[in-house]
Amino acid sequence: MDAPADNVVGDCPVPLKLAALTPVLALAACGGAEALSPTVTAPVVVAPVGITAAQASRFLAQSTMGATRGLIDTVVARTLAGWLDDQFAMPRATTHWDWLVANGFAASTYITTERGFDSTLWRQMIVEPDQLRQRVGMALLDILVVGISGVNLNWKQFATAGYIDVLLDNAFGNYRTLLDAITTNAAMASFLTFLANRKANPVTGAQPDENYARELMQLFSLGPYQLNMDGSVKTVDGVPLETFTLADVSGLARVFTGLNLANAVSTTPDRYRLPLVMTAAQNEPGVATFLGTSTSGGGMVAIKTALDAIFAHPNMPPFLSKQLIQRLVTSNPSPAYVSRVATVFANNGSGTRGDMKAVLKAILLDSEARSDEALASSTAGKLREPVMRLTGWARMFNASSASNAWTIGDTSNPSTQLGQSVGRSPSVFNFFRPGYTPPSTAIADAGLVAPEFQITNEQSVVGYVNYMQGLVANGTVDVKPDYTEILTKAADSASLVDEINIVLAAGQLSAMTVASIRSAVDSVSTTSANGPVNRVRIAVLLTLASPDYLTLR
Repeated sequence: MDAPADNVVGDCPVPLKLAALTPVLALAACGGAEALSPTVTAPVVVAPVGITAAQASRFLAQSTMGATRGLIDTVVARTLAGWLDDQFAMPRATTHWDWLVANGFAASTYITTERGFDSTLWRQMIVEPDQLRQRVGMALLDILVVGISGVNLNWKQFATAGYIDVLLDNAFGNYRTLLDAITTNAAMASFLTFLANRKANPVTGAQPDENYARELMQLFSLGPYQLNMDGSVKTVDGVPLETFTLADVSGLARVFTGLNLANAVSTTPDRYRLPLVMTAAQNEPGVATFLGTSTSGGGMVAIKTALDAIFAHPNMPPFLSKQLIQRLVTSNPSPAYVSRVATVFANNGSGTRGDMKAVLKAILLDSEARSDEALASSTAGKLREPVMRLTGWARMFNASSASNAWTIGDTSNPSTQLGQSVGRSPSVFNFFRPGYTPPSTAIADAGLVAPEFQITNEQSVVGYVNYMQGLVANGTVDVKPDYTEILTKAADSASLVDEINIVLAAGQLSAMTVASIRSAVDSVSTTSANGPVNRVRIAVLLTLASPDYLTLR
């Protein structure tokens, strides 16, 4: 059903039908019936040294929370690999935990609230220079999920922010180290209910909580089915082979007993930043068997043995590599692409497994990520996550918060906001699943997946456009964009739309979309009241609402 013919940006009507911009159509081009490529052993192909601004912007759309003109120019001058090396070497300016402390949220007033949580996340994603770390941290949070509403602790803003700090701090490290860190993290232990998990009680029949053991294998490391290195499922007579059994879950759950907070001091949030410690009386000291491995004696030694066994499992490289590709580059990577990245995950070339720097380079510099041919492929691309749309706009236009309060807030309401908010997943399965396919669509008919479409429907489409219309026009509270630089192009619709197309949309707006946006812009006189700024607002909003922008290729 068509929306009304006129939309309004600021105080200016836009003569463009909203129905023509709805992101429900965003992956229509992925509906072709091409079969996915067979497994190929071709090496990673690094992009050529010389790249265009559009190519740099596309790279930044995959590796940051949003491009800026300055960052595009830096990537063009520095080369892709050089920019990645610079980002790997860049320290964090501040942690979420330290920002919360510095801004007074450790006061007893906030012990039972979530205050400050959204503020620190939005601020860091939008303004911090360690943009690759921010993007990878968000990708890891999509996989290693903790949502603040499920953290049943005091100072939950600190506990959850501290967990996200763990992901960010380890984004360029080794995945095995990250497994240790999340296993001994207070927020994760609360979210997946293994905090103070107790050994079996033969008198009452009580058994250890199995949540973490199950999700560690199913979601965080191995997946439910055995995989080939290209991510395809192993079968026998057409039946998928399971990675683990219920007995494996029960055996592994015995290992994760006895973990508790480091101390009992509840007057500050500090204990939620410390790794969990072992309480021998609650821990299972007997034999625990899982995945063909056994431990005995319990304690942290048993946990190390268990995590070592999971880390060494052949499923881990393809399982995690495919999901990281999905989060950064494309929803439907070819088996060859998955295989190339998984091979690097298994061995970075120097005998090291799980080297995140090597894995990220393999993902972002692969021919399937960098080749211009991917722009025409019917299987390439992904729907931009709603959060990425907001941060992309905010970063291009240098959004700032005069009070440093960053009061964007929780944006997970699909009717009035984005339908997604970082750190607020309603369950361990994230806002969307990696294998989700919108039913009864060309995407489903082609055997493809489109994870972000799980949170895309008529309600969220209208909610997103209306919400972004308000942000583009007025910002929110004291979070305001700075249109000073783009206003210099307002009088020339071609120059205006071209700049927004390159920086915000990576040059991926079609000629038809560009013409439609220019027509809407030119319907407003540059000499009318607020004419220049309304021309800018129209160009920005219509870009944000266009299927060409919403589908990142």
